[in-house]
Amino acid sequence: MNPATAIIPARYNSQRFPGKMLANETGKPLIQHVYERTLEAKLIRRTIVATDDQRIVEVVEQFGGEACLTRTDHANGTSRIAEVAATLEDDFIVNIQGDEPEIEPELIDCAIQTLVDHPDCVISTVASPFSSEEDPADPNIVKVVIDQSGKALLFTRALVPHHRDLTESPQAIPFKHVGMYVYHRPFLSEYVSLPPTPLEVTEKLEQLRVLEHGYQIAIAVGEANFHGIDTPEQYAEFVKRVTS
Repeated sequence: MNPATAIIPARYNSQRFPGKMLANETGKPLIQHVYERTLEAKLIRRTIVATDDQRIVEVVEQFGGEACLTRTDHANGTSRIAEVAATLEDDFIVNIQGDEPEIEPELIDCAIQTLVDHPDCVISTVASPFSSEEDPADPNIVKVVIDQSGKALLFTRALVPHHRDLTESPQAIPFKHVGMYVYHRPFLSEYVSLPPTPLEVTEKLEQLRVLEHGYQIAIAVGEANFHGIDTPEQYAEFVKRVTS
């Protein structure tokens, strides 16, 4: 297979933690942690930070990374990635969230290989079993239902599957969705032109637009122990883990 290019969307004005991409209490900016973890994936040929802010471009270039300044009017990270991907020729584009500095490189490779193994799908993403500390009923943790061929049936904030008969052992367990995506590059430009769909708008889940328009998403199943950083408090916990 042809290697993939990873694109890391990195906005400066995060709502809950402005400037978090440049937070550097570990001795490295947050975006550098993400970049370096991505480079550890064996199937990644090239990594690019896609950002709307020149300050992030300069920091990435200072640590030897590659960055691309994009338009400022993108509605979401996928649209920002699509702008950069339109200049590339790779078969596969990987969307790595810029606030996940502990992402497992093995999961990146697994997601890429899963899309290779499902040529009838346009996207792959990752599902993980819940850890003992996580509550599957939490609507902030997105769930994914997977069919017998390893494709997504549904993404939802609700607790699924519902265990109806408590006298029997459940045959299906809930999986949490891990927000990393691999795209067939040509589909990215098509995706951003698709109109929003009812389930997407209701659940506030972008990936539902793909399913509602009749496309298929392949699911790589692996154990994800990393957590994204949305708040200064979560960043402080990350700093403790890295520096202790």
